[in-house]
Amino acid sequence: MGTVSTEDYIKHIEKLHAGGGSVSTSSLATSLGVADASVTEMVKRLAERGLVRYRPYRGVSLTEEGRLMAMRTLRRHRLWEMYLVRHLGFSWDAIHDEAERLEHVTSEALEEALDRALGYPTVDPHGDPIPTTAGELRPRSTIPLSAASPGATVRVLRVTDGDPSLLQHVARLGLALNARLTVKERLPFDGSIRVTVKGKPQFVSEKLAGCIFVEPT
Repeated sequence: MGTVSTEDYIKHIEKLHAGGGSVSTSSLATSLGVADASVTEMVKRLAERGLVRYRPYRGVSLTEEGRLMAMRTLRRHRLWEMYLVRHLGFSWDAIHDEAERLEHVTSEALEEALDRALGYPTVDPHGDPIPTTAGELRPRSTIPLSAASPGATVRVLRVTDGDPSLLQHVARLGLALNARLTVKERLPFDGSIRVTVKGKPQFVSEKLAGCIFVEPT
């Protein structure tokens, strides 16, 4: 069990946990793309190290030590994503795998230098909050675009980053971070939304609108 595997497990548990309840070993296996039996063996080892709490058939959750490890890994991942976009010209749909590799070989000194070079950002290129050095996530008050009322003018603050093709489509529609748009109507037939971005009309499917998070302006 190498350090990289440990960090990946811990990070995925934190993402799936999302602030409440335990994570089932089957959902963790799906998220990591490994066999259920491998997950069960690993979480037992992580429990022995004091990083998780595990009860058979009850799922797994992080201890405080495990949560801090997850936050440290997420912090480095999101700092690298920002660096790749801002300084190396990567598009926001092509940074996840690169940051995934870099997060595991980043020292504390390099992390500090990255943060300083970037001007101490609070969010990554997708709008996800970057954990502080103390392991805290700054809350952001947003709603999914699908919940915005017709007539509202909103600003895009976050886009779900799990699917590169989704990010590419969002960019083509002009709905990148900080874009301002006006919700014109919600179509009753399929729940899609008609919006205007810089005066240009666009149709956003209900599914896509649920992946774009906004705040009223």
